[in-house]
Amino acid sequence: MEASRKLVCRQRQVLFFFLFLHLALAGFEFRRYSVVEEAEGSSFVTNLAKDLGLGQGELSRRGTRVISKGNKLYLQLDQESGDLLLNEKLDREELCGQTEPCVLRFQVLLENPLEFFQAELQVIDINDHTPVFMDGDMLLKISENSLPGTTFPLKNAQDMDVGQNNIENYIISPNSYFRVLTRKRSDGRKYPELVLDKVLDREEEAELRLTLTAQDGGSPPRCGTANVYIEVIDINDNAPEFEQPFYRINIPEDSPKGFLVVKVSATDVDIGVNGEISYSLSQASEDTSKTFEINAMTGEIRLKKQLDFETTQSYEVNIEARDTGSLSGKCTVLIQVVDVNDNAPEITMSALTGQIPENSPETVVAVFSVSDLDSEENGKVSCSIQYDLPFLLKSSMENFYTLVTERPLDRETRAKYIITIAVTDFGTPTLKTEHNITVLVSDVNDNAPAFTQTSYTLWVRENNSPALHIGSVSATDTDAGANAQVTYSLLPPPDPHVALASLVSINPDNGHLFALTTLDYEALRAFEFRVGAADRGSPALSSQALVRVLVEDANDNAPFVLYPLQNASAPCTELVPRAAEPGYLVTKVVAVDGDAGQNAWLSYQLLKATEPGLFGVWAHNGEVRTARLLSERDAPKQRLVVLVKDNGEPPLSASVTLHVLLVDGFSQPYLPPPEAEAAAAAPADPLTVYLVVALASVSSFFLFSVLVFVAVRLCRRGGAGSAGRCPVPEGHFPGHLVDVSGTGTLSQSYQYEVCLTGGTGTREFKFLKPVVPNFQSHFPGPEINPQF
Repeated sequence: MEASRKLVCRQRQVLFFFLFLHLALAGFEFRRYSVVEEAEGSSFVTNLAKDLGLGQGELSRRGTRVISKGNKLYLQLDQESGDLLLNEKLDREELCGQTEPCVLRFQVLLENPLEFFQAELQVIDINDHTPVFMDGDMLLKISENSLPGTTFPLKNAQDMDVGQNNIENYIISPNSYFRVLTRKRSDGRKYPELVLDKVLDREEEAELRLTLTAQDGGSPPRCGTANVYIEVIDINDNAPEFEQPFYRINIPEDSPKGFLVVKVSATDVDIGVNGEISYSLSQASEDTSKTFEINAMTGEIRLKKQLDFETTQSYEVNIEARDTGSLSGKCTVLIQVVDVNDNAPEITMSALTGQIPENSPETVVAVFSVSDLDSEENGKVSCSIQYDLPFLLKSSMENFYTLVTERPLDRETRAKYIITIAVTDFGTPTLKTEHNITVLVSDVNDNAPAFTQTSYTLWVRENNSPALHIGSVSATDTDAGANAQVTYSLLPPPDPHVALASLVSINPDNGHLFALTTLDYEALRAFEFRVGAADRGSPALSSQALVRVLVEDANDNAPFVLYPLQNASAPCTELVPRAAEPGYLVTKVVAVDGDAGQNAWLSYQLLKATEPGLFGVWAHNGEVRTARLLSERDAPKQRLVVLVKDNGEPPLSASVTLHVLLVDGFSQPYLPPPEAEAAAAAPADPLTVYLVVALASVSSFFLFSVLVFVAVRLCRRGGAGSAGRCPVPEGHFPGHLVDVSGTGTLSQSYQYEVCLTGGTGTREFKFLKPVVPNFQSHFPGPEINPQF
């Protein structure tokens, strides 16, 4: 129901529009102007703005145009002053021929708002042509028994001018026998008739030579002359007479050349040579002489060329029947040309818009008129366009049409339309004219750029070189031109403290992403940010996508030995009873690797030993155990070098030196290593002592700081497993926990508590105590995989 009410409302609006237009046109009179022919181009005709009641500059603002039939512009309009000027010099005879008055019709079109005005321009004739006789010499044969008052028609002169500038009268040179009368035909043209005033006497004067002068009515008048030769012949007192003085013929305009129009017939009651008749066209104009021909013997009138109804609708042909003497008879043949549908309709464009912005409301695409030179039904036309296009044709006055858009256009759906305007007449057969209009839909920025993915995941190997290309993002825009040119940018992170600009950059033209700094997997494993894509339209449209950068680990950290502590000033010594069984746990080398994955998988091997085969190292957990029973022959002091190697490519390694004392029991006094004895026996240089003490102090302080830091971190994470730890005796090294994740070579997580004795000053291991509970979940940072 709502749609029906809207349709009825729209129909009423259209009806009121055309009613208003009809009333406006009904009250508007034709504007009539005149100009003298042969006036120079740019001659002033009128001030159109003043005639239409428009203000200065309003003609230009409303898009005023002057349109004439056939798209031939004889006038030009000065948009600024409103003056209507001649476009070129006009020749009335070329434009209208003998038609009087010579009127050129034109229309004034105001585009915004749409309004039409009809006007006429009359071209006034000037006397610029001299009368001319088609035949400069005329021969008249007049019987000597002709009575006074007898008239003899003479061939008339042609004058291209009209009205009073046409032929006004004819004058014959002074003579004793003839005078001339000026006659007027039905079409207004004048012709001369020679009148006999005195009976001729062939024996007295056999021939006469006269001069016939044709004078027009111009000021000053122009004259043309012809010679009239009069031959006085013997008596022939019967002139030919036609069967009927007037013939009316209708002939189709498409009749071929040689077509028989009519056959006229005349008779002469004389006998002999005086009764022989010949036919000819009398007083025929140039156009008539070129169109028709008559058989002098039979009187058949035939076509010499094709007829054209649109040029000439009728012909009046005078036929003269002359006998062998000087007598003749006349008849008139009126030939009416019948129109046939031989002219296709014509389309004249007045205004055309080749480009329309998309999403625009109803827009005028073209204003044009249609016409057909034929008449009656042959001249009536209908206009249409394709039904599947979003355009409408609106009809206005006198076959004017407006082509408008039916709805807003979408360039992304279709950017180009070819509209075919078809104009068909109602003749038989129908004739059709088509005119193609190409309409381009210009782009409007109504589509935002769209990324090919809503999120991107990029992988970067750590230790990359700065300005490394790490990947790309891509967005497309279905608009065109600048509206489709995409610019990429990094969007500000939600956290203002994140220095995103120091990590990555993006090429605004192609979306290539670059790492600005060297990334460290152990410091930053992943980060994410958002990128934006904006077009260059006005206003600009944009979209965004998420980019997640994952840092891949590289084997850039060598294993670090946590135990035994490597201190050159105080090497760590392990005590092993000589009664130990094979497989006795001597100690455990504890190491970690800051890398991740297989780069942190550690393996242990015994690199050097004082007694090869006495000790062995478990490759996966670093436990140093006895390989056989000890004997008295084994040296009491053993030195072992253990190599710790990761599984990276290339592998990195570290080594640790273990000092083992073989004792009969743990109550046996500690024996210093040989190196210590040698050092005690040898006197030390004071400078060397100072250097050694300083170096030992710095190294001890650094190592102590590292141990304290690691111990604090591990104690915080392993607080839940503090029960069961060994007491911490007084000494240089407090007890601390070493947490080992099961992600390395071990099948589960272990926690070992390392207790060092502080009373002896030897920093030896007192015992190792495993704590079973798994604290793997307490390691949120980089993986530390010590292997036991």
